[in-house]
Amino acid sequence: MSASSTVANPIAEEHYGSKTVALEPGGVEYIPDSERHGRPLQMLWTWTSPNLEFATIAVGIIGPLFFGLSFWQAAAAIVVGTALGSATHGVLSSWGPLSGLAQMVLSRSGFGWIGNILPAGLNALVAGVGWFAVNSVSGALALHALAGGIPRWLCLLIIVAAQLTVAAFGHNLVHSFEKFVLPALAVVFVIGAVIAFHKADLSTSHLSELRTGKTLFPPLSVTGAFLIEAAAAFGYACGWNPYASDYTRYLPRSVNRARTGGYAGLGVFLSCVVLECAGAAMVFVVAKPAVDPGVYTSMFPTWLGKLTLLGIAVGAVAANALNIYSGAMSALALGVRLPVHRARMVVAMVFGVAGFVLAYFGLDDAGSKYENFLLIISYWIAPWLGVVLLDRLLRRGQDINALVLDRRHRNWAGPIAMFVGGAVSIFLFSNQTKYLGPIPKHHPVVGDITPVVGFLIAAVIYGVLYKAMAGQPRADVRPADTEPAPAA
Repeated sequence: MSASSTVANPIAEEHYGSKTVALEPGGVEYIPDSERHGRPLQMLWTWTSPNLEFATIAVGIIGPLFFGLSFWQAAAAIVVGTALGSATHGVLSSWGPLSGLAQMVLSRSGFGWIGNILPAGLNALVAGVGWFAVNSVSGALALHALAGGIPRWLCLLIIVAAQLTVAAFGHNLVHSFEKFVLPALAVVFVIGAVIAFHKADLSTSHLSELRTGKTLFPPLSVTGAFLIEAAAAFGYACGWNPYASDYTRYLPRSVNRARTGGYAGLGVFLSCVVLECAGAAMVFVVAKPAVDPGVYTSMFPTWLGKLTLLGIAVGAVAANALNIYSGAMSALALGVRLPVHRARMVVAMVFGVAGFVLAYFGLDDAGSKYENFLLIISYWIAPWLGVVLLDRLLRRGQDINALVLDRRHRNWAGPIAMFVGGAVSIFLFSNQTKYLGPIPKHHPVVGDITPVVGFLIAAVIYGVLYKAMAGQPRADVRPADTEPAPAA
């Protein structure tokens, strides 16, 4: 049975189409052909703009500042980690045009309807609350540095209100906003990056402890520090992975899917590498480097510093518009039936309030909290990726839509593989300030390879359990068994 023949679809009923200033109806329903629009190129700006913000810059700062890496060591780690996260993002993005479904709905193939609560629930919290708080903090700090007379809590409130406004309207306005702000953000941040590279002594081998202050981690070898920085860069880039097809599901079926994924991955890769490397360079310029927008802009002429602070504030809105939207999509992908119209918008508002509270208490000590957050993201996304990528490979030729829209679909191989892969890798390899696994504790050279181990373990376990537990698409899927439309 075709996914388009399910129960009433509010997206089609209200003819949402390409309307920009209109509230997106529905939630995670299949996007019918009549509502499809857009082209692959738009993925380039959709995934470039949200990374033009200070949270991206901060990824590059932590390598030299906390671990003593040279600029070139940090840059190499950034490229490696970002390339891996961008590649998987491109692959996942390419699934949207054919399926017409959100990423965490597609995740049901590898996890089953009930088992998908594990990754969808985690992503709802991480995107709608965690990432939202991280970016809101950077935006609020930038706005406070720009207009010092405004209290930080009020700056945070202004940023959050702007983010919720864009996200509440939904898919089309999010895409349009990212396209609209890209030229200004790109010019400001590229000029800043050029100045950072020009001023920095990139030949410096390392920073002394007197300059960097107390490090967050035990003494590390260069290899160990490199691997932690690469894991952090991967965590930032792959943090977008669970959202990927959310922004390609409206594209026509006929678009080139390889090009769609290529533009999405390229947008993440270019923006992250340029800004993260600029952050690493900054550490070798200012007298007292810190993970703070005001410190970063202090190396610029006054006019550029103010423009960059404004860009950081706007960039936070660009990033969190996606975080709130996809966080709400993940919550709806849990399969909970909400008896309210515009359920997606209501869920987004709830996340916004929760994210504001978390961000308020995170305005201090942002550096160490951010590093831990990045690593934790990669800890759960990597085993999830191991499952969904192998599942798609093993299901070649199957009707994925019939599978993921069937409320009876069960696949316990996915949650088992993800849980075991994540638990074992974290226990053995985690390199956190709160918990140091036995392997990096006794062998600091390994740094933090938790994501790699988690990915491999989850993929192997899933491959072993697939035939016994994965299930097949049913030929008798009826409208009552498929994704329900929100109540009017």
